[in-house]
Amino acid sequence: MDFGLTDEQEEIKRTAHEFLSARFTPERVRELGESRSYDDALWKQICELGWPGIAIDEEHGGQGLGMVELVILCEELGYACAPTPFLSNTAAGLFIDAGASDDQRESRLPGIASGEALGAAAFAPEEDAVVPDAEGAAVIVLPLRDGAVLVEASDAAIEPLELIDSTRSYARVTAAGGEELPGADLHTGADRLMVAVAAELTGIAQRAMEMAVEYAKEREQFGRAIGSYQAVSHRCAKMLLDTEEARSLTYFAAWAADAEPDSLPLAASMAKARASDAAWEVCASALQVLGGIGFTWEHDLHFLLKRAKVTGELMGSARQHRERVAELVGLAAEPVAT
Repeated sequence: MDFGLTDEQEEIKRTAHEFLSARFTPERVRELGESRSYDDALWKQICELGWPGIAIDEEHGGQGLGMVELVILCEELGYACAPTPFLSNTAAGLFIDAGASDDQRESRLPGIASGEALGAAAFAPEEDAVVPDAEGAAVIVLPLRDGAVLVEASDAAIEPLELIDSTRSYARVTAAGGEELPGADLHTGADRLMVAVAAELTGIAQRAMEMAVEYAKEREQFGRAIGSYQAVSHRCAKMLLDTEEARSLTYFAAWAADAEPDSLPLAASMAKARASDAAWEVCASALQVLGGIGFTWEHDLHFLLKRAKVTGELMGSARQHRERVAELVGLAAEPVAT
């Protein structure tokens, strides 16, 4: 069995990496992060590449590819720490594709696939939902405990929030009514979104690890590169292990979403739990390797660290997903007698 990417998937990954590296340079990410804004011209270029519709069926204006291709893009966007509405638009598309009626898909998915009528979604069922990129959206998906509703952004109360992650826009959304999503596969949409989030976290971990390794090769103490000392080299090795474990679980979950759907719930929670931990722990370890310079505002690591923290909570924390894994495999803890 071949566990590698196909030639087409490798081309998507190469194109995405080159495109994002050229346009979302550290200087540009810092500029956008400090101003808490997006670059509309760059988003238009992303839309011209067809990325917003990569996993949406061709009949609804998408490219009709799969979760692996979506995961490739999410990982590269995480690696670049790119300030874009991509993930939130993807979230809306995944929920609508999984749980909407035919009419709702026909009316909503083309705009999401083209990026011209952005969607957004809450990443957890809450009464007052925190919704990434709600302010620029045309429609918002609000998951409920027993379903989900579609709400026109113009009919919702949207209150901007400034979280520690300045590379993404957040808002608190309250709304009454809305169109119910009648489909029975909303849980599948949520599981697929977990995998997309895990991919972004994996990209964050990869970038932070590379920053640390590059610094460890260049920074010298007592006439030797600090990477030659075991305390530093072992920390870098652990960062590699964390990142690769997250990547392996994430790509397996992406494969399962399309090829073995029965395995998706377990695979998605395993990937999300590991990637949430990995992104945070790798960024924290990179901070230790970088030392004093890593703690300064002038270094770019803090953008990755803060995005890792906030994104790690989207679609549930690592602890919540470990508990879900235990339930799915029949190892849930017995309730404590009182």
